Parts: sequence; C-alpha cells; structure tokens
Amino acid sequence: MFALFMAVPDGSSGEKDGIMEVCISKIAKGDKEALAELYNETHAAVYGFALSLLKNKQDAEDVLQDVYIQVWRNAGGYQAKGKPLAWLFTITRNLALMTIRQQKRTVTVAPEDWQAMFADEPLVDQEDRMVLGALLGILSDEERQIVVLHAMTGFKHREIAQLLDLRLPTVLSKYNRAVKKLRGALKEADR
Repeated sequence: MFALFMAVPDGSSGEKDGIMEVCISKIAKGDKEALAELYNETHAAVYGFALSLLKNKQDAEDVLQDVYIQVWRNAGGYQAKGKPLAWLFTITRNLALMTIRQQKRTVTVAPEDWQAMFADEPLVDQEDRMVLGALLGILSDEERQIVVLHAMTGFKHREIAQLLDLRLPTVLSKYNRAVKKLRGALKEADR
C-alpha cells in the first residue's frame, strides 16, 4: 500500500503538460470544451491541493470552482513554460490563502474527506483510501502538503519549495521526516 502511495508518475507528464498547454491556449480563445478537458485532467490534483491547504471539504470545493473560473478569465495571460499544473496550483494556493484570510479559520480534515481525495485514483481501493487518510492525519499541515504534492502530482522537491515559498532544504527535511513518520506508523500498525 505505502509503495503505491509514494510512487511517482511515469514519464508521460511531459505529454500531459503539452495537452494542458494546448487546452489553455484554446481556453484563451473562448473554447469551453478545452476548459472541460483541462478540468477533467486536473481537478483531482487541484482539489487535493486545495484540501491540503484548507482542511475543509466545502472550502476546497469552492476554491476548486474558483480556480477554473480564474483559468477561464486569465488563460490569455498564461505564458507556456512547460508546467501548466504549477500555474493551476499557484492559482489554487492564492485562492486558498485568500479564503483562509477571509475566514480566519481552519477545520481538521475528516477521514472521509481524505478518502474522497483519492476517489479518482483507479489503483487505490477503499481499504487503501482509509489507510492513506489515517496516515495523512498523523502529519503536520506542511508535511501533508509536501507529501501530497510529491506523491499525487509528481512535483519535484525544488518545485514544491517554490510553490510553498519554502527553502529546498526545508522541503527535503519535512518530506523525509514525513516519510519516517508514515513508515513508523505502518510498522506500528503491523504489530
């Protein structure tokens, strides 16, 4: 189970990036079908990232919707740099932080919300979702964000550092600490 969770996506991410960039350029020209295609390709990752920041299912769903509204409005200003998901995550992060500032609250993520986050993953069954939710619950907020970004989206640690505005050694340290916590929890559960 744990090995599945920590697997990094295969080398097809460059192809997906190209598809997403084509979608964004079509969206800039008013193509609603391209927006739907981009949504289908990215909504699970965007929602997971929003949930990791907000720790509240309803707020994450609101931010998810707002992200694609922003994409529709601002696709013309997108500059292709080969990382369209990073652009979406920057929008997500900004909207989530704005939501946090406006509401001045965070709520602990319920286990069913973490399970829902992995619902679109075909290789993760119900039992895996329950275990993943329990494991992610033992991590701090930053550790959880780093692990989710690395494991679910395949972001490199350097990219995560830029996205979360942290130093690379901090990201590496928190990631390694989180992995140790997860391994310890798995060993404890096996006893």
